[in-house]
Amino acid sequence: MAAPQTSHARPSDSAGAAPGTLDDIRRVLADVETVVENVEALYYDFHEHPELSHHEVRTAAIVAEHLRRCGFQVVTGVGGHGVAGILRNGDGSVVAMRGDMDALPVEEKTGLKYASVARGVDPHGNDVPVMHACGHDVHTACLVGAAELLAKNRDAWSGTLLVIAQPAEEAVSGARSMMADGLYERTAMPDVLIGQHLAPARAGMVIHRAGALMAGAMNVNVEIPGVGGHGSQPQLTVDPIVIASSAVVRLQTIVSRELGPYIPAVVTVGAFHAGTRGNIIPDRAKLELSVRTFDANTGDRVLAAIERIVKAECMAGRAPRDPSVEKAESVPPLINDAEAVARVRAIQEPLLGDVFTAPFAVTGSEDVGLLAVPEDGPSIPVAFWLLGGVGRERWDRFEGPWIQRMQAGPGNHSPFFYADPQPTLRRGVEAMVSAALAYLCGDREAATRADA
Repeated sequence: MAAPQTSHARPSDSAGAAPGTLDDIRRVLADVETVVENVEALYYDFHEHPELSHHEVRTAAIVAEHLRRCGFQVVTGVGGHGVAGILRNGDGSVVAMRGDMDALPVEEKTGLKYASVARGVDPHGNDVPVMHACGHDVHTACLVGAAELLAKNRDAWSGTLLVIAQPAEEAVSGARSMMADGLYERTAMPDVLIGQHLAPARAGMVIHRAGALMAGAMNVNVEIPGVGGHGSQPQLTVDPIVIASSAVVRLQTIVSRELGPYIPAVVTVGAFHAGTRGNIIPDRAKLELSVRTFDANTGDRVLAAIERIVKAECMAGRAPRDPSVEKAESVPPLINDAEAVARVRAIQEPLLGDVFTAPFAVTGSEDVGLLAVPEDGPSIPVAFWLLGGVGRERWDRFEGPWIQRMQAGPGNHSPFFYADPQPTLRRGVEAMVSAALAYLCGDREAATRADA
């Protein structure tokens, strides 16, 4: 789990927004129409041409070129295909805006005229369909649009803007790779980190939560040994498919029968690989699990339970040796800084409206929190929110409170998941720009008072 995120607050920080600050930000947001067309074009392009984790070559090149045109100093190839753009505009805070670029091995079934038919190669060497099924096309398009709008209106703010286009979020390795590759040493150390994630909420909604917003994630790979043979003679084999199937069922009891209803967690078996044809019993089966928890202790308990259950099933099934249970990629829970969230909300609520509070943390995960934990020095405050992407026509088909409606339609990672371009993209740009200016405009006012 990430270290507690301590505040980098400056003397001028305040949860409230001064009238002058609001007026300055309102003038910048009034200029949003000048970038909307470009943002829409980028969104359609990114959605139609998605790239898997660690393969974001085309997307990264497009982002880098747009940032250069806007006057940013651009660093490419950070932690793989990561892009960082920096725009220095006088004294003040360093605000980092982050978006992720990678897509998923999902076959799109939205029926959109710009739907993806792209193919890619997964980490196992398999040819797979590729789709932006988690909104990273929206994240990246809005990131570039926000950077453009802020660059056009640099007379309204003072400070440094750092734009981070991150690769490999779905592999939960992109943020860690960028940090290991000296992201901030090559650019600037942020005073605050902001970002957003598309959610199946009504387009226009901005949903905040101080403290824990998203769960930590841990991927676990399991290999169960067997003894292969002919499908007509199973008594001469040790069938790993039977053992693995029993394990899959038993793993479902970890949350319901060991943790209980007061400790939130998820254990999902998302992949089961075994065999090549129906008349051959294989000599191994492989499971890929995703675990979601909100603290390190619960994660340790779940991992220990997985190991115990898989070993017990192998013993019961006469496996020739112990199974392999390996913890693969992991990411800590995403913890929002309360002061940073309050400061951003103080700007967004009067200017945007449609600002909501998430009643509970979500079990989806994000590796953006790793960008807030530099190797040396205190953690960077994070303000990260959920952005609605379901247009009014689709939203009105659902009934009940908004939190209930969010679960009525296709969710993230579904082959049917997509954002209605407007007002999603406009609001995504407005949300990013207003959050950045919550710091950059305040510092400009403080500098002006000091000069006077």
